[in-house]
Amino acid sequence: MIEVKHLECSFGKKEILSDISFAIADGTFTAILGANGCGKTTLLRCIAGLLTPQHGTVTIDERAVGDYNARERAQRIALVGQHPQTDIEFSAFETVLMGRNPYQRHLQNESQEDWDIVEKAMRQTNTWHLRFALPSEMSGGELQRVMIARALAQQTPYLLLDEPTSNLDIAHQFEIMQLLADINRNEHKTILIVVHDLNLALHYCPEAILLHDKALLFHSATSEALTPERIQTVFGVKAEITDGYLRFHN
Repeated sequence: MIEVKHLECSFGKKEILSDISFAIADGTFTAILGANGCGKTTLLRCIAGLLTPQHGTVTIDERAVGDYNARERAQRIALVGQHPQTDIEFSAFETVLMGRNPYQRHLQNESQEDWDIVEKAMRQTNTWHLRFALPSEMSGGELQRVMIARALAQQTPYLLLDEPTSNLDIAHQFEIMQLLADINRNEHKTILIVVHDLNLALHYCPEAILLHDKALLFHSATSEALTPERIQTVFGVKAEITDGYLRFHN
């Protein structure tokens, strides 16, 4: 379980998150939603242990995330960032193989088991045919799937993703969200994802955390979170649900 209690985070004098508390049950697929600048990425990075909040706690499996060392944390949480690097000179296979680093000792070579895990992750994400490709030779959707494959190769119970569908065309957005939904369902992996598109969240993520004005506005089923009233409050637009999809208008 992931538990966040009374989390407060600031950058200098600017408060980003204020008194955030919630719990994420094992095996859930949860979207973090909110307007631009509301602290979604900051919250995700606090959960991942990459940022230290000024107040409050984040616990992973009843242990404070700050009490894990880097190797232990990487064996519990895999994070897929918002903008994959495109200037590195590693092949897709080498990139995914980096996901096995938390399990290797100093100067230890990769085992056959590591290679098998990497191949499984790449086949699962439909990237095995790209194993020799460099980032400059891949599309945005392909590169994002490689980053997800690397996270899967870490074999962590928790997978955190920061807007993995940003800057992708519609087909690749649906492809990645369906992939994550399948992973959640088939592997019972707990997934927490920052999503920009509310319809993607509504269609694929059963639960949602809705942030507004530095605080937690709502945490429950996504269909209950994304009411026209809350959408108006958080995003400043009018919305209605038609045939299971949100439609926006002035």
